[in-house]
Amino acid sequence: MFWIFTFGLLCIPIFVCAFTDIECYVTCSDYFYREGDVTIGAFFPLHIYFTTNKDLDEYMPYEYQDYAIQYKFKNYPFVLALVFAIEEINRNPDLLPNTTIGYDIYNIPYNEKNILRSIFLWRTRINNPLPNCYCGHKRKSPVVITGPSWSASAQIGTFLQLYKIPQVTIGPFDSILNDQGQFNSLYQMSPKDTSLSLAIVFLLHQFRWSWVGLIIPDDHRGTEILSDLSENMESHGICIAFLKIISSAWNAFSNEIWKKMDNIEESSANVIVIYGDIISVQGLMRHIAQLLVTWKVWVLTSSWDVDTYSDYFMVESFHGSLVFSHHHEEMVEFINFVQTVNPNKYPEDNYLPKFWHLFFKCSFSEFDCQLLENCQPNASLDLLPRHHFDPAMSEEGYNIYNAVYAVAYSLHEMNLQQIQTQPYAKGEEMVFFQWQLHPFLKNTIMRSHVRRHTATHGGRNLDEQYDILNFWNFPSGLGLKVKVGTYSLSAQQGPQFSLYEQMIQWPTGFTKIPQSVCSESCRPGFRKAAQEGKAVCCFDCIPCANNEISNETDMDQCMKCPESHYANSEKSHCLQKSVSFLSYNEPLGMALTITALCFSLLIAVVLVVFVKHRDTPIVKANNRTLSYILLLTLLICLLSSLLFIGQPNTTTCILQQTAFGILFTVALSTVLAKAITVVIAFKATVPARMVRWLMVSRAPNFIIPICTLIQIIICGIWLFTSPPFIEQDTQAEHGHIIIVCNMGSTVAFHIVLGYLCSLALGSYTMAFLSRNLPDTFNEAKFLSFSMQVFFCVWITFLPVYHSTKGKVMMAMEVFSILASSVALFGLIFAPKCYIILIRPEKNSCHTVRHKKHSRRNNNLFT
Repeated sequence: MFWIFTFGLLCIPIFVCAFTDIECYVTCSDYFYREGDVTIGAFFPLHIYFTTNKDLDEYMPYEYQDYAIQYKFKNYPFVLALVFAIEEINRNPDLLPNTTIGYDIYNIPYNEKNILRSIFLWRTRINNPLPNCYCGHKRKSPVVITGPSWSASAQIGTFLQLYKIPQVTIGPFDSILNDQGQFNSLYQMSPKDTSLSLAIVFLLHQFRWSWVGLIIPDDHRGTEILSDLSENMESHGICIAFLKIISSAWNAFSNEIWKKMDNIEESSANVIVIYGDIISVQGLMRHIAQLLVTWKVWVLTSSWDVDTYSDYFMVESFHGSLVFSHHHEEMVEFINFVQTVNPNKYPEDNYLPKFWHLFFKCSFSEFDCQLLENCQPNASLDLLPRHHFDPAMSEEGYNIYNAVYAVAYSLHEMNLQQIQTQPYAKGEEMVFFQWQLHPFLKNTIMRSHVRRHTATHGGRNLDEQYDILNFWNFPSGLGLKVKVGTYSLSAQQGPQFSLYEQMIQWPTGFTKIPQSVCSESCRPGFRKAAQEGKAVCCFDCIPCANNEISNETDMDQCMKCPESHYANSEKSHCLQKSVSFLSYNEPLGMALTITALCFSLLIAVVLVVFVKHRDTPIVKANNRTLSYILLLTLLICLLSSLLFIGQPNTTTCILQQTAFGILFTVALSTVLAKAITVVIAFKATVPARMVRWLMVSRAPNFIIPICTLIQIIICGIWLFTSPPFIEQDTQAEHGHIIIVCNMGSTVAFHIVLGYLCSLALGSYTMAFLSRNLPDTFNEAKFLSFSMQVFFCVWITFLPVYHSTKGKVMMAMEVFSILASSVALFGLIFAPKCYIILIRPEKNSCHTVRHKKHSRRNNNLFT
């Protein structure tokens, strides 16, 4: 509201009969009226008196000499809404025919004593009223309209209910006024704000404002809204940064206000919700305006106008504020009516001359403060700047309009009932008592007979709808409230929320949509971790663990990716793992394959060489049949390593371990047979029937099938109890599913490996015992050394094998097979190949006999 402070004495001695402009401006009656068959009483806050120096009057106790008047021009539209509705009804021939409605409008003073004085004045029609004394002009007032302050309505209602006089309030719904035991003659036009708190929370959630301040009055309404807001905020993850409870008794210069505002200004919350009507928070609002707080977003309720305290040096505080207002239809007829209002049309109105004098530079007549001179032509209220006067019907004006229609419909129905029961003569005035209007007024409001009004039931709005207004006051003095969104709640569709963000103008302290959070949002890939001892909106952002993601902001917990997926580097999405195995195409698989094939080819060449030179002494010396078997077995062992390369299947998984165990059993049993053969050959020179029988019966040849049969039995039990199977290893390599063969039973695998080691140990023992036996082609040393290498390979294999996973584990087993096979082949057959191919002169009977003769001669000389 545009505030006008005019200081002057009201009790100025008049020494001349002429009035000055100042005298006319500061002199104002507390009421005015227009006659009618029925008059509607109305009490609105239109002006107040105040004192600055508090100079007590010499003759009147408890009164001051230096009273000044302050006009509340922003509330004058209440009067216009009342007059507009009454004139509209008077022109309607179908509503209250032959009956005119008048009005009796009174100002509501600031203090409680004068409020009661005003209601006594309305009741008794005399300036110094006496209770139960009616001496004034007879005006039939069936109902009184009050508001918007609930406290003033409550004080007036306490008096009116003594006489059963109906009272209709146009302010926001109040639970105390709804108490029928205390106010049984009072009706509220505004429905209960059942979803206002939810509408506010929807707005906060829309902009992700999770850290907001809350200012409420220190009365029952503050307690109610705090309960509703706290519940809805908690369910939507919004926290209250601070809570300030403001006393309605504080004014703009109160020290308590200054202390409260220091904390508010320094708060990290950029959004502050203020709930309360114009009376309860007027001191706070004026103080905010004086401080020019341009770095906060104010979210306000519909109980009062945000531009009430606009002034040219303080308007910036509320620019960009968001205001909730009950939705109502635009009334073009009211705007047209406002254009026609002037002091000549309504001479009884003592406020219009003040308007014209102040804004249109009119001067008061010297003889009458109601007459104006030297006015601008075509002056009209709708020409005033919007921050001074808004011609559109406000929410309170709409309630007044509906209240007048409710009274008119009630009188009309009561009139019809009287005609049916006790007809009176034509032209006779309506005769009734005020208390008789109660049932008709109650039913009228309940049946929604009021034009363009929403039905209510039990104080609850059945179809609640709010407009979200954005206050534009930049540049200074603009003072526009622009609709930028709606919120509605209906039983059929539930809550509906819409907002046009591109239309919103924010406070001048922000260049983009303001943020109001205790902690910055945790982006995808992080989760929230609550800070100890603080609200849930205050948290730290912790990265998600391995293979966990968060694909939204501010997630409380990270989600684990399925086994078939893995988390990307940002840990915001789960990606499909690619299937992988030890392939022939990758470098490791290719190297192992080439190695196996090359050594297989080499063994095949050596086998051909041995077959070609099968009759030479070096081939015949160590049982060439066993040599052929060993070469073929090693060849197949090298080729069997290829079973571990390529995409596994059930067949290859079974063949991998069984082929490995059986083939190496054949190879090691062959080595054992060769070692035993060497020992038996040299023991044949000793006269013993057992040794001779072993040589004749060829007993070493049975070692291979017996040892192999034992291994086959072990493998058979393994396959029958817990055979190897295909397994998908999702942990071995990031981003890949490694297809490997699970051996099924680790116990069986270690039994197979242990059996091979026992054969190797036996071969090593026999070879070690025969290492010093005299023979030209004794290979015992090479056999023992090959067994040592075999032990080293497989003893090293076990810990490495169990410490690796996936393809590396498979490659390790392939490498061990190749290494042990190549070691056996190289250490046993490399010396023989050297003699056969490089030193063939040593591979002849003559050389052998010559060596034996030389050794015998040496023995003779020694």
